[in-house]
Amino acid sequence: MIRALSVTPANRVRLAPIADGLATAVAVSLPWSTSATGILVVLWLITLVPVLDGGAVRREVLSAAGGLPVLLWVLGAIGMLWADVSWSERIAGLSGFHKLLFIPLLLAQFRHSGHARWAIIGFLASAVVLLVVSWVLVFFPALYWRGIRSPGVPVKDYIMQSAIFAICAFGLIGEAAALWRTRARLSLGLLLLAAAFVANIVYVSTARTTLVVLAVMLLLWGLRQFGWKGGLGAALIGMILAGAVWASSPYLRERISGSMKEMQTYERGQVNSPTGLRIEYWKKSLAFIAEAPLLGHGTGTIPKLFQRDATARTLPELITTNPHNQTLAVAIELGLVGVIVLLAMWLAHLALFRGASLAAWFGLLVVSYNVISSLFNSHLFDFGQGWLYVLGVGITGGMVLHAADAADKAEEKT
Repeated sequence: MIRALSVTPANRVRLAPIADGLATAVAVSLPWSTSATGILVVLWLITLVPVLDGGAVRREVLSAAGGLPVLLWVLGAIGMLWADVSWSERIAGLSGFHKLLFIPLLLAQFRHSGHARWAIIGFLASAVVLLVVSWVLVFFPALYWRGIRSPGVPVKDYIMQSAIFAICAFGLIGEAAALWRTRARLSLGLLLLAAAFVANIVYVSTARTTLVVLAVMLLLWGLRQFGWKGGLGAALIGMILAGAVWASSPYLRERISGSMKEMQTYERGQVNSPTGLRIEYWKKSLAFIAEAPLLGHGTGTIPKLFQRDATARTLPELITTNPHNQTLAVAIELGLVGVIVLLAMWLAHLALFRGASLAAWFGLLVVSYNVISSLFNSHLFDFGQGWLYVLGVGITGGMVLHAADAADKAEEKT
């Protein structure tokens, strides 16, 4: 029995495709189910540990792309030491950091296996099914199973759904551009599918943050394809499309005008709106950071700080566990040191995807989305958005590194 369970080279060979398959299953489950994703992550990790070579993991941990997420986790763990809250609160605060430890594992796994494309394809296929279900619920409203407050959002929430749809849309646009000269019909089909994703965002349900991200993604695509002239062209095309969508989408006009009204009511002293509350969260966060600018208040202290600042006249909504900005969330708990590591991690991941391959394009989309959306949310600490970042960076990053290793070996032979 012990001999059967030992990690022999033969067992590693048998377990490796299972680990790849479970990683793909995690990616497929992400758009649909938090519970399924959590269970599959555990199964994937159990299968992966016997497969991974210690030297391969060490290699990724010592790199910027794999090591900086680990360093941020280490800072979070150390930050529990000076936090003036209970240990249960400190441990709860550290839980948002845990998923970062999986980035070097994914990089090592897919750098070696070379099967990352199946995880990417699985994620896209899962998102397409979600897109179809969303449109079906729009055209057949009697089929809603989550109530009328979330039309076209069959599972999870509109923030996660629109994030997935935005990444998939521009991923498909990148693929279509690569195939245009050789497989024009397939390229056109991919463009139509991308249009269906974007249409769902602007006509059915979206987070306002996603609208900002779409503009950034369009600009990045133009710059990547055609340089600064492409960037200017993409900006022009974006303005034309924005005008057309504005004229044709009452839903989008309502979302944007709602933000403007919320800002106006906030300026009149009414803070009880999504926009007003965010601004108040940011103001209070900056005050907390000023109290401990270098090392922060410690991991897990955000809820207590907002409770401490409350008075009898404070709105309950202002007592939060989430300042709705990733940089501010890290700065409150870990100070300037934590912010430097966070920004360095984002820069390292952007650098990892500076190449011209499609895998690099997908990775760039994931990182760009997280960076932009983290201006308005603490997405690294959220379950769905956090795993979207970890899986996106780990899987596509492993694919980029695998291709780079193959190119190096080819050069050595010549």
